[in-house]
Amino acid sequence: MSDESLNETAGAENEDVILEAAANEEVPTGAEENSGEEGQVRFDKLKKAEEILRSSAPASFREAADNLFEKVVHINRCSKVVKGGRRFSFSALVVSGDREGRVGCGFGKAQEVSECIKKSSEASKKDMVSVNITHNTIPHPVMGEHGGARVKLIPASPGTGLIAGGGVRAVVEAAGIKDVLAKSMGSNNPSNVVKATLHALEQLRSKEQIYSVRGKRLPERKAL
Repeated sequence: MSDESLNETAGAENEDVILEAAANEEVPTGAEENSGEEGQVRFDKLKKAEEILRSSAPASFREAADNLFEKVVHINRCSKVVKGGRRFSFSALVVSGDREGRVGCGFGKAQEVSECIKKSSEASKKDMVSVNITHNTIPHPVMGEHGGARVKLIPASPGTGLIAGGGVRAVVEAAGIKDVLAKSMGSNNPSNVVKATLHALEQLRSKEQIYSVRGKRLPERKAL
């Protein structure tokens, strides 16, 4: 076997080790991202998993992905005990968006970590919703629900930033919202939290849409 083939094989094995290690870690949320060496190690592992996903994907997939913001929210490992031992499978939850008002989430399962992330990424692109954004924030307070999770989003003044963590932060960031206050209540299941956030964003309406539904004209601004 040539040296080049040996190097390629070793590189592939290293990628699998990194991806499997990332699957065993929980995604850091809130203060965990910014404090503690353990939280930083977890964050770095998932970041490396995303880089491997992009580098191993076909050229056409990478070109499409370059235009979208993608975030691996959660990776889960499941084991099945059979006669010959244990069989492992992986599932991933990915959020993607164009940061211009469109965002979606996807869930995928596979025997390999890289494959389940790819499936999730493709699924998130097929199920995207449009979000009304006003001056880099949301037009009005809104509450979203899914399963046992409830997420409340509140408009924020310019410069506030994203006061949110975990799946909520991933969704609003992918949608292109820059200033918002968020509160997650009830279930902290990553899938429920992400879908509750999407449910909240789907309910947003602009001032023009609200006046149109009520059959009223939007009042004209008087010149100073």
